[in-house]
Amino acid sequence: MVLAFVVVEEGESLESALRRFKRRVQQEAIIKEIKKHSIYYKPGEKRRMKEAQARKRMRRRIKRDRFLEY
Repeated sequence: MVLAFVVVEEGESLESALRRFKRRVQQEAIIKEIKKHSIYYKPGEKRRMKEAQARKRMRRRIKRDRFLEY
């Protein structure tokens, strides 16, 4: 796993460097990856969650398509 880092430029405020760091962490999806690996899911449970996500995406897609028809 690669850690995100930013180099604080000369004359740059700490707040702006912190904002850049937070943005980089979000772009690299580090927090998402940590949360994903912090809990163990059984294989069957993972499968059910994946199927539920697929159903949710499909419902959204159908709802969006119906809205665009009008």
